[in-house]
Amino acid sequence: MNLEKIMNDLEKKHPGELEYLQAVREVLETIEDVVNQNPQIEAAGIIERIVEPDRVLTFKVQWVDDNGKVHVNLGYRVQFNNAIGPYKGGLRFHPSVNLSILKFLGFEQIFKNSLTTLPMGGGKGGSDFDPKGKSDGEIMRFCQSYMLELWRMIGPETDVPAGDIGVGGKEIGYMFGMYKKLTQTHVGVLTGKGINWGGSLIRPEATGFGSVYFAQEMLATRNTDFKGKTVAISGFGNVAWGAAAKVTELGGKVVTISGPDGYIYDPEGISGEKIDYMLELRASNQDIVQKPYSYEFPSDNLQGENAP
Repeated sequence: MNLEKIMNDLEKKHPGELEYLQAVREVLETIEDVVNQNPQIEAAGIIERIVEPDRVLTFKVQWVDDNGKVHVNLGYRVQFNNAIGPYKGGLRFHPSVNLSILKFLGFEQIFKNSLTTLPMGGGKGGSDFDPKGKSDGEIMRFCQSYMLELWRMIGPETDVPAGDIGVGGKEIGYMFGMYKKLTQTHVGVLTGKGINWGGSLIRPEATGFGSVYFAQEMLATRNTDFKGKTVAISGFGNVAWGAAAKVTELGGKVVTISGPDGYIYDPEGISGEKIDYMLELRASNQDIVQKPYSYEFPSDNLQGENAP
């Protein structure tokens, strides 16, 4: 495999897509020896085929805020590879979203999903819509408008989106409701739904719990566990909340959480009502953690720093 030639060709086709190009390079560097030891891979052009998405869908999303003003955002769905099953991957609503980031995430989702041993392909999508500070009504109208453009492109045997940054059970519910109206069907086209309308039990906890279970197995290889350990966690959403809850249950002490605005260091430990408060922080749609936490749980030992 001629790595530099592949990357040069890719850079010519996709100039400026830095995140995507970096992800491809890092993966190819990792598997270069394996590819070279198996010439049939190169003969079949597998690498050139897998680094390009099957299709990239872009569309405008028009929605109306609470004051009656019309806004326009960009919507995306990158259907990267469905060699072993329907495209599968989250939807991200965040102002940083662009095509390069979604292609990078969709590319890596191929391998992430294949490692589950389930028949799932890889994809990713989302919008540069910022849920921060938006009312529930505004988020609902945006989600409905987004699904109005996306629904023809997805399906239980075609493409199954999920949640990601800025897209939780509430947003999935709004989109699923619109999908049902448009298709007049009730099928599992979106994962991460509330349990009352077809979702899975403990779905919100699953990712955080899973990361802690993995870390627990790694600790076991060193003949230790979480008991008595001090643990730093990044973030404050579903994953961080689930991880904090499970670490605490296993005897560890979580001392940090963070958000776009900065971080909190609480040497007394983040447990009990403090873990419950993380859900309130996420549900507020403010996307901030430092000031609200410090006001809710004032302490002389509490430390934090604003993001640069």
